[in-house]
Amino acid sequence: MPEHAPSRVEQRKARTRAALIRAAQAFIAEGKTAVPILEITQAADVGMGTFYNHFETKEQLYQAAVENALDTFGALLDELTTGLDDPAQVFAQGFRLTGRLHRRHPELSKVLLHFGLELATSENGLAPRARRDIEAAVRAGRFTVGDTELAMVTVAGAVLGLAQLLHHQPERDDAAATDRVTEDLLHMLGLTAAEAHEICSRPLPDLDTTATGPDSVA
Repeated sequence: MPEHAPSRVEQRKARTRAALIRAAQAFIAEGKTAVPILEITQAADVGMGTFYNHFETKEQLYQAAVENALDTFGALLDELTTGLDDPAQVFAQGFRLTGRLHRRHPELSKVLLHFGLELATSENGLAPRARRDIEAAVRAGRFTVGDTELAMVTVAGAVLGLAQLLHHQPERDDAAATDRVTEDLLHMLGLTAAEAHEICSRPLPDLDTTATGPDSVA
C-alpha cells in the first residue's frame, strides 16, 4: 500500500497541471508559441489565476510540456523494449517504434520537432535512452562508435528528419520508411547490412496493447 494517498486537493492540482500541459503541447504542435497565457488557460479550461499556482511564466510551462512529451515517449519505449538481451536490437526497436509513433501521436511528435536538435543533448526522454543503448552496444562489441556524442547528433537528426518527412508526406508508408532509416543507422553504427536488415525484419510489440501511452500526461 502507498504510504501517502493523494488528497482531493492534490488530485485536483495534478489534473489542473496536466490540463495546462496538454493545452501547451497543443499550441506548440501548431507552432503557436506566442499566444498569451489567457488563451492557454482558456484552452485548458482553468482560471487565469490558477496558472500561477503551477508555473511562474509561460516559458516554464512550455519547458514542462516539452519535457513531459519526451518523458512520455521515453517511458513507452522502455516498456516496449523490456526483456531484450541484444543492445543492438534494443536500439533498433526503440528507433523503429519511435518512427511509428510519429503517425500514431502526431501532436506529441510535433512537440518533439519544435524541440529540435536540442533533443540530442536533452537529459529527458529519448536522448538519454538512445545514448544508453548505443553505449551498451559498444561495450558488448555490437557497435563500433568512436564518439558517442557525434553518433547521437546523427541519430537525433534522423529522428527529426524522419518525423518531418512523415508529416509532410502522409501517403508514405511510415513503417517501411522507419525500418529503412533504422537499417542505415545500424550499418553506420557497425553492423553489417545483412544483420541490420535481419534485425529490422523482426516483429515489433503491439503498440495498441501497451499499458503506457503518449496520451497520458503526468
